[in-house]
Amino acid sequence: MGLPLLNRRPDSGLGNIRRSGGDPSRNIDWTMLATVGILAIIGVFAIYSATFWKVAGDPYWFTLRQVLFLIVAIVVVVAVMAFDYTFLNERAFFLYGCSLVALVLVLAVGALRGGARLSFDLGPILFQPAEFAKPAVVIVLAAYFSELREETVSYSKFIGGLVLVGVPAVLIILQPDLGSAFVIIIGALAILLMAGARLRYLALISLLTVMTVAAAVVAGIVDRYQLRRIEAFLNQNSDDENLKNLVLQVRFAKRAVATGGWWGKGYLDGPLTNGKFIPVQQSDFIFSAIAEQFGLIGGAIVLILFALLLFRIWRVANLSKDVFGTYLCTGIFGIILWHAFQNIGMTMGIMPVTGVPLPFVSYGGSSLVAFAIMIGLVESVHMRRLR
Repeated sequence: MGLPLLNRRPDSGLGNIRRSGGDPSRNIDWTMLATVGILAIIGVFAIYSATFWKVAGDPYWFTLRQVLFLIVAIVVVVAVMAFDYTFLNERAFFLYGCSLVALVLVLAVGALRGGARLSFDLGPILFQPAEFAKPAVVIVLAAYFSELREETVSYSKFIGGLVLVGVPAVLIILQPDLGSAFVIIIGALAILLMAGARLRYLALISLLTVMTVAAAVVAGIVDRYQLRRIEAFLNQNSDDENLKNLVLQVRFAKRAVATGGWWGKGYLDGPLTNGKFIPVQQSDFIFSAIAEQFGLIGGAIVLILFALLLFRIWRVANLSKDVFGTYLCTGIFGIILWHAFQNIGMTMGIMPVTGVPLPFVSYGGSSLVAFAIMIGLVESVHMRRLR
């Protein structure tokens, strides 16, 4: 009776004993994917609560678009995971070049909105190259510094890396989009720190960043509205009519967070979230919608989810089989950490408003797909750590 069972071939499912422990499909970090999924679901509900009144006759306009972006993002994550990340090592400069071309083109023919050229107007969607420049810069820097044979970064190698990050950063500042430029620089600093760059090199890149922004201000590239954001941050109690809108949106965002209490005022019952007091709340100030409706507990859950996500990325960086994978994960770690800190910080009034979205939570297709690429890269590193 037992012979037929002994002769039966193993199936191709999870129990297939022919598949080794190093098979990529058996090494997916499901905890990371689940964390990202929960953040995305929270984002969909928060976006609906902040936008259902914005489009007359269609309360689901923003929400349905975000769901469609999520579907695209899921496809992107799966596609990136399927590729061996080492495939990108030799093609890093090609991807980087494509990113630079897109950044140049958007300055020339991009849609002009609010005095800035940030995106291509493709009809139903806006394509923002700066978001995709973030993973492109991380990939090229990871490939560039993975060639090191020394324990520390030499001065010549540092200068080469500075050029690689400086060119896209300057192009993004020219749009102008200071928030995205700083994000790219933070990702570069994370990789440099992991690669063993001397502290004076990190201080130099920070100084050059400040000098570049200052030069852009003096040259008039950074418009008055961008400067007023800084003024509003430094004068949050100002009654200046020129700063009124910026000061009020931060003031209402802080009030939404503060009045949420322990458990919040209930979903769709937040008077500030549902009262048209906070502009672009679905993207820039999405955390205030969560905190007002779900209180300190809801806000803490979001922070814990980001802490878990960052821990998993850091874990993969340490488990990587090569330095290229380690640098990839380190750069992505820095970018997601800064995004979360900057977005929640400007909601709390401890950082200036820059328009940086909260990863996987804020409304926006370009940022969501770009973050999907980054999570797919981290998963690819994890899945192939034993091969």
